[in-house]
Amino acid sequence: MKAIIQVAPKKTVLDPQGRAITKALQGHGHEDIVDVRQGKFFEIELAQGDSPEGVRERLERLAAEVLANPVIEDYEVTVLDAP
Repeated sequence: MKAIIQVAPKKTVLDPQGRAITKALQGHGHEDIVDVRQGKFFEIELAQGDSPEGVRERLERLAAEVLANPVIEDYEVTVLDAP
């Protein structure tokens, strides 16, 4: 089973890397790009055996406790292959 966890700064938190990327893209002729939010992407492969609800619950806990800082980051869990 595979899942994706995406982590990015909350909209209310400054994103200096995203701002630098925005300026670089604009400098390369992409003036229509007005904002970029930069984050982290995790592709996770799990062994079969748990229910889809159990997998989602476990991954939500993993994201909140290990992969993201919930004070300044949002995260999204997507389960790609359900058992």
